Amino acid sequence: MPHILIVDDEPNIIELATLYLERDGFKVEGVGTGKDALTRWESGNPDLIILDLMLPDIDGFDVCRQIRAKSNVPILMLTARKEDVDKIVGLELGADDYLTKPFNPRELVARVKAVLRRNQPAYKPSVTITIGNLTIDIARHEVTNNGRQVTLRTKEFALLVALAQNLGIVLSREKLLEMVWGYDYYGETRTVDVHINHLRDKIDGSGVDIETLRGTGYKMITTEDKK
Repeated sequence: MPHILIVDDEPNIIELATLYLERDGFKVEGVGTGKDALTRWESGNPDLIILDLMLPDIDGFDVCRQIRAKSNVPILMLTARKEDVDKIVGLELGADDYLTKPFNPRELVARVKAVLRRNQPAYKPSVTITIGNLTIDIARHEVTNNGRQVTLRTKEFALLVALAQNLGIVLSREKLLEMVWGYDYYGETRTVDVHINHLRDKIDGSGVDIETLRGTGYKMITTEDKK
């Protein structure tokens, strides 16, 4: 039974979300502050966190940042603000999806299920890909750049694998969303851009580059091919 941690300072939100999630077989726990969220995350090991941005003590962004420093647990962010900048910042910090209040509780349940599906291990074959000085061990979920281990988040790793398995082939943002986030992803193509920028920083100096083709998408190439 998947364990969901809801972090929101509005008891009615927790009550409503709990009602619908428990109907679908989830185990649900709710807390009202960022401090309690961090405590319950460390001790309860939830399968997914529903995290409100506007908390009375620690900002939801800070909670997300602290969790992401140690864990890839899926995070679905909630907010009453509709500005795109909130969505971008949340995604840059590693949130998996975003939902604006007020929301339909049935949509919340659908989003939770979709995020959990997307975060199931997608690559089981024992395959190692080596391009330039970049080595990707799919089975071990490990990446090295010039022999040094690179720490990647779950979606960054899946995105790197998708590009590496299609070396030299242009993949549109929509195609990458489909391959990495799934058909039922509710987010935006800007999510791909954010993750690509993170990947570029982490594979810098490996002899591998991710090239942007304006209006088309991205492709992975070696720096030799770029000359």
